[in-house]
Amino acid sequence: MPLIVLTRLVLSVASWAVLLAGGYLLWCWWEGSWALDAYGVSHHVREPWQLWTALALLAWSGLGRLVITPILARADDEPTRAERGDHQMIASTTGATLYVEVHGPLDAPPVILTHGWGLDSTIWYYLRRHLSQRFRVIVWDLPGLGKSRAARGRDIDLPHFAEDLKSVLSLAGGKPAILVGHSIGGMTLQTLVRDHPDVVADQVAGLVLVNTTYINPLRTMVMSPLALALRWPVLEPVFRLAIWLQPLAWLGAWQSYLSGSAHLANRIGFASQVTRSQLEQTTLLATRNPPAALARGNLAMFRWDSHDAIGRATIPCLILSGDKDIVTKQEASEHIAGHAPFARLCVFEDANHMGFLERSNVYNEEIRLFCELNLITRGGLEVGEPTRTQA
Repeated sequence: MPLIVLTRLVLSVASWAVLLAGGYLLWCWWEGSWALDAYGVSHHVREPWQLWTALALLAWSGLGRLVITPILARADDEPTRAERGDHQMIASTTGATLYVEVHGPLDAPPVILTHGWGLDSTIWYYLRRHLSQRFRVIVWDLPGLGKSRAARGRDIDLPHFAEDLKSVLSLAGGKPAILVGHSIGGMTLQTLVRDHPDVVADQVAGLVLVNTTYINPLRTMVMSPLALALRWPVLEPVFRLAIWLQPLAWLGAWQSYLSGSAHLANRIGFASQVTRSQLEQTTLLATRNPPAALARGNLAMFRWDSHDAIGRATIPCLILSGDKDIVTKQEASEHIAGHAPFARLCVFEDANHMGFLERSNVYNEEIRLFCELNLITRGGLEVGEPTRTQA
């Protein structure tokens, strides 16, 4: 999301400054200086402090994440992993090639998980394991990320993602599916409702929107006026430069990852319960995905608006939000719930934008109950007041 990208950009500049300072001090130490002793003999003098300071700065640039991560996050009880399984590559109607995995019993009711921007389908490690004992869980990588490939760079946008999701729906075996989407995944689901209402009516049993928004995310993040003011003079040029100068942008991303500044930037998407493996996986995925694809997706989000789409959904909707989400504020989820005719809003305490990881136990249970209600019992979801769920 743009907020994390902007934070990561600022901290990446600081990380480069540390690296350059270390290199400069090492060069100064090597060059040294010439001084005359009491007998008029010239000596080459090197300052030890320059060497040790340079080595410390260079070590921080290459190994800082090993120190930063334990400081920023707690130890794991159940580590998450970027785990891949058996997969298939399917051709989308957009021309994209999509990486898809199917888990759980083949004859079970289907659930399709769509991840957030900068990540890939491995981020669903907790939820996939939680649901796959009873459901046919389908996970896929958005085009441009993970192992999926868009047909063209300009196809990395929400309308194309919704069209790609239509292709993934074909793996549901003709059974109505529950669609779960986090962040841009939730935006993709709303775009599907807006652009393909017939598909939703015929093939979808329910929607789960996880920490998402209904409009340009710059408008529903913290410090929105500042973010909007920075869009044209800062964010748009930076993202376009990332497209044009991808090798340099990728080099900067990896340097930021090694130094730990990327972990510090991604930490703002979590609340107080993030673990080390969760922070590490989120940061690693954002680093290894192509900067040009990430930039195109962010630019596409700036031009996206689907504020009234959810009102057309005639199926049950579960909307999950965190009371500490600074990337897509709770107000965004409340807006969506207020316009969806068959929706329930659940707000989790002490949950930020990545709440489905750090509060996976309560998020997963809400999603499981929703799936059972609308896939197994085929009951309806009553409209009610927003609920606040706590540990």
